[in-house]
Amino acid sequence: MLTLTSNEQAESLIKNGVLEVGDDIEIAFDGFKTDADIKCHNIYSKGYRRDITAEVITAWNIDALNIDALGINAWDIYAWNIYAGDIDAGNIDYYAVCFACKTFKCKSVKGRRENSKHFCLDNEIEYIKEDTATQEAIELLKKNGYKIVKE
Repeated sequence: MLTLTSNEQAESLIKNGVLEVGDDIEIAFDGFKTDADIKCHNIYSKGYRRDITAEVITAWNIDALNIDALGINAWDIYAWNIYAGDIDAGNIDYYAVCFACKTFKCKSVKGRRENSKHFCLDNEIEYIKEDTATQEAIELLKKNGYKIVKE
């Protein structure tokens, strides 16, 4: 796990516009903001949930206070509020607001507040079924030259 203690530390790890870590990232300070893309296994906040601002976030799981990004690709997201250009995720659990401007794809999305709102400005939310995700993975493997023995 990589623990980030400042924006300066995070910026020093960026290569070609990407903060890429082959492990988890733990954010141990308030005000994490970068113009880079983030690629890692999981993103956690140390002590309490913190804000994350980035271009594109690609992670297995994200646990944060507020997330503001152009794009989010994740398995599961747990946050207070989510603001994004595009969201492609597994399960999303948020408190008050979760919205995407262009595209919003997920297996499930759930607000914890009684009158919470989730929506996409330009399109409908596309709910991905397990079978659809599996089929997309198989098609991607085939496209990249892999032979599928059993479907």
